[in-house]
Amino acid sequence: MVRYNLLLFTLVLIVYIVTICGNLLTIILVYFSKTLHSPMYFFLSQLSISDIILITDIAPHILNIVLHELTSISFSGCITQYYIYGTIETFERYLLTVMSYDRYLAICSPLHYVSIMKQTLCIRLVLASWICSCSMVLIPTLGLCQLEFCGSNVIDYLFCDFNPLMELSCSDTSNVKLEATLLCVPVLIFPFLGIVVSYTYIVLTILKISSFSGRLKSFPTCSSHLTVVFIFYGTLIAAYLIPKEGQSCTISKIMSLLYTVFTPFVNPFIYSLRNKEIKDSLNLFCINKRLFIQNLW
Repeated sequence: MVRYNLLLFTLVLIVYIVTICGNLLTIILVYFSKTLHSPMYFFLSQLSISDIILITDIAPHILNIVLHELTSISFSGCITQYYIYGTIETFERYLLTVMSYDRYLAICSPLHYVSIMKQTLCIRLVLASWICSCSMVLIPTLGLCQLEFCGSNVIDYLFCDFNPLMELSCSDTSNVKLEATLLCVPVLIFPFLGIVVSYTYIVLTILKISSFSGRLKSFPTCSSHLTVVFIFYGTLIAAYLIPKEGQSCTISKIMSLLYTVFTPFVNPFIYSLRNKEIKDSLNLFCINKRLFIQNLW
């Protein structure tokens, strides 16, 4: 058991460090490289920021649990952790929708893209996503604060999520569950439908291109984003929509690791390995850094 915990601790720690470094590198490249000063990379930098916040909210507590096996967290700390986690997850859904709209304009309306997707609009879309996310998640968070918790108060989970907290409550949770169910429409269904509609138009536009080379050139502009969308919603569906009756506690915990730790970990690799502009900027950044160090010596 000790060997298993040590292995898991090392794995989560490596993933945490690599995730922070990978997303920080993405933010630095987007900020300093002039070739990456476009709406798509601005949104990508925001995704990296949210991934850093998400894994920092979850991973340190997981490391503490694995290292000490039994650990505790205050009620206010638990609610705070849930609120940050819920806000970031909701923000990323909105941001992925905004990014799909950006790809829709770039492919379906390339002549109007520059005039529509200006810097001011990009900033407004990101701010609106943050404000909506913070406001939406505040509703179930306040509902949780009004519940009474009694008994052992032991959460058999890796972090403070909505369902594990609801199971611990000894008061009526029907109103809180109803609020959470109704919120699924604006925070889950609408963003997903927005992505589906955007990519439906994108696919139809690409299919209208007569030459195969033209189709091949258009698809890579949105393939990285589409991969992230599949991973994000795939892990989310696997974690929440698969019936819990057939899942063991260990499987449930592993599924939670997928969308809280694994997704922020793979996002930088997906965009860097599949994107020529980012790889070119990274190479230029490394060359400039090497020359700077040589000049110092």
